[in-house]
Amino acid sequence: MNTKTLHIIGAGLAGSEAAWQAAIRGIRVIIHEMKPHKFSPAHKNAACAELVCSNSLRSDDAEHNAVGLMHQEMRMSGSLIMEAADSCKVPAGGALAVDRDAFAAYITNKLQHHPNISFEIGEIENLPDETFGRTIIATGPLTGEKLSSSIMAEIGNQALSFYDAIAPVVYKDSINMNIAWYQSRYDKGDSQDYINCPLNEEQYYTFVDRLLNAEKVQFHDFEKPNYFDGCLPIEVMAERGRDTLLYGPMKPVGLTNPHTGKHAFAVVQLRQDNFADTLRNMVGFQTKMKYGAQQEIFRTIPGLENAEFARLGGIHKNTFIKSPLLLDEYLRLKSRPHISFAGQITGCEGYIESAAVGLLSGYFAAEELRGNIPLLPPETTSFGAMLGHLHDVTDIENYQPMNINFGIFPDIRGEITANGKFRKIKGMERKTAYCRRAVADIAPWIKEMKKNIDFQPK
Repeated sequence: MNTKTLHIIGAGLAGSEAAWQAAIRGIRVIIHEMKPHKFSPAHKNAACAELVCSNSLRSDDAEHNAVGLMHQEMRMSGSLIMEAADSCKVPAGGALAVDRDAFAAYITNKLQHHPNISFEIGEIENLPDETFGRTIIATGPLTGEKLSSSIMAEIGNQALSFYDAIAPVVYKDSINMNIAWYQSRYDKGDSQDYINCPLNEEQYYTFVDRLLNAEKVQFHDFEKPNYFDGCLPIEVMAERGRDTLLYGPMKPVGLTNPHTGKHAFAVVQLRQDNFADTLRNMVGFQTKMKYGAQQEIFRTIPGLENAEFARLGGIHKNTFIKSPLLLDEYLRLKSRPHISFAGQITGCEGYIESAAVGLLSGYFAAEELRGNIPLLPPETTSFGAMLGHLHDVTDIENYQPMNINFGIFPDIRGEITANGKFRKIKGMERKTAYCRRAVADIAPWIKEMKKNIDFQPK
């Protein structure tokens, strides 16, 4: 076993971040990536860290939002993913959106030019044995069938699956701006961040009826769709009630139509998808409808009657393991501790969560290879809370993917005032308290975890 080499299978966000964290600590890293030899159903770009949505990194508010807090912790930790995101961001109000191609190219370039990192192109089809070397599996939610089967043979019937859908992207110049208008909800961020298409009451309910009656992608008899609630197809949301979309992606609050001076009954928002602002992503419109149905139905939305689509929505199967049962606190497979897992295959949900778990896995493996005991992040931080979800949950049988959220942090009910009395805090004040506690608590951990950065191999 080569104790100074780390093999990473998969160059998505988790694998890329893990490789970077190990390489900057002096570990030789070999990234095994099947692209461009082979692509998953959801990926088209041969570069590393490919995103399917420009706003995949979500809120950048580190004072009131758990996702924004995770951004901050990653920046403090020397994250390559956050470095790339900050360099490739596009306007999106309070969200961190990026030019997807520039983002992937930035990360690929950094990895390819690091002296400690090399690539081996080709698909790994079997779970590596110990002679292969220290390994991180970061193949994501679309792990190939052969490797999935090999993993299943090792862990038994302890893997679950759900279905994830992606939203259509529209060419901006095909949007009718005589009907649509620019405005961010509640005027947050820049006024150009979002384009809004209004629907009146009749148009909205007609649209919902069309969604419900549209031709959908059919599943095989042996497949049972089990969607993650954070990424439901638009038509599945509509099936939960004809008004559901009014409280989700089509909610009209915080917007006023300048063409009429009135509030619309419902709206469809389109977010900037690239630097040049030639593409717009239909926010929350991930779908499993067939392509023909998508074009027909989405063109009934006022302002999109002549829409040209750069990408139509799609659907793919995601797979994850029961990490709390199978992995230790350092994300190592208990039955084969030379193997770690990272990213969405572990049951963290979302790109930024995947990158954060990749950061932790890369740091843990690097310190282990250097003969050190890695320091676990405090449970009061976004890193610690996410790690807790992957390792320490009570209901393992019903384990499900999870985004970072304050619900998995140690609770904050209130504070002791100057006169010694307990005062409850809630709402925005409580969220701020979570964020400030996390930033204070993670600082000593980051100081320790950064000690071996820039160590050069002999």
